[in-house]
Amino acid sequence: MSKKVQTDTCRTVFADNINCEKDSAICIKNVTKTFNQWQRDNTGKGLIRNLIKPEKRIITALDDVSFEVKKGEFVAYAGPNGAGKSTTIKLLSGMLLPTKGELTVLSMSPQKQRRTIMKHLGVLFGNRTELWWDHPVIQSFEWKKVVWDIPDDLYKRNLAMVTELLGLEELLKTFAREMSLGQRMRADVAMMLLHSPKVILLDEPTLGLDVEAKRQMIAFLKQLNEKEGTTIVVTSHDMDDLEEMAQRILLISKGKVAFDGDFTKLRDELECTKRAIVKFSDGNEQIIDYQNTNKLLAKLSKMDGITDVIFTQTSLEEGLANLYKKWKQ
Repeated sequence: MSKKVQTDTCRTVFADNINCEKDSAICIKNVTKTFNQWQRDNTGKGLIRNLIKPEKRIITALDDVSFEVKKGEFVAYAGPNGAGKSTTIKLLSGMLLPTKGELTVLSMSPQKQRRTIMKHLGVLFGNRTELWWDHPVIQSFEWKKVVWDIPDDLYKRNLAMVTELLGLEELLKTFAREMSLGQRMRADVAMMLLHSPKVILLDEPTLGLDVEAKRQMIAFLKQLNEKEGTTIVVTSHDMDDLEEMAQRILLISKGKVAFDGDFTKLRDELECTKRAIVKFSDGNEQIIDYQNTNKLLAKLSKMDGITDVIFTQTSLEEGLANLYKKWKQ
């Protein structure tokens, strides 16, 4: 691991001149995470070889990753399957330990201060639930209140907030096993927020949701970030969802950060084609690909008989799909 060389009230300074400022919610410094994957061969010779000299392969999930998330940021964390997204979340929540490097959440180490961190951290995996399957939702909430020792006034305030904003009034007495996926996801998000976490990590929170449930989830997360100042890091394969929610996107590929910036910069990097479909009074139309909006408007001003102009551009989904193909080569 890199050696911590100085600590003061304003910042934690690491070797290699990387600073974790006081307003950092998350700081990851040169983190590498590897796994051993045992190889199996069930053929005759292979079976004997496995017994005598087992073969293993080293899988690098994260490879010297460094980035910082400021307090109050809403950051999208994206990449193809197997890129290292879920591994990062598990490292930040203390579920895994890094092979190399250092990371902090609210200036605390998930390795050494996991219990303290969890009082300020919320984690949600879209394909898992902490709700008691054969009990009403409210019993799961009350269980968390007791186990987490959440003060009565804080619990009541947060319960009222999530019940109203996530539309849970009619679900509190419903068994978790009887709810739809969208209803369960809302209940899981509500449960995650009962202790007022300052940082939340969401792994595919809109996975499998219908349009209405997805819109409600996105609106709630944006409000949580804007009004409560909660720091949010979210992973998803749905780029439209991420662009609507987050202000910044980190792209990870083969365990490395491949892009860090806003969505406008990402579109420029992907060279997403901007297109104007110009319709005329005689029924004809013309398609114009462009990069500079001012030049396009100047060109349109010289055309007669325009009845409508429709602006489109290559979707981020399409642009990233092409990018992921290049990364695999």
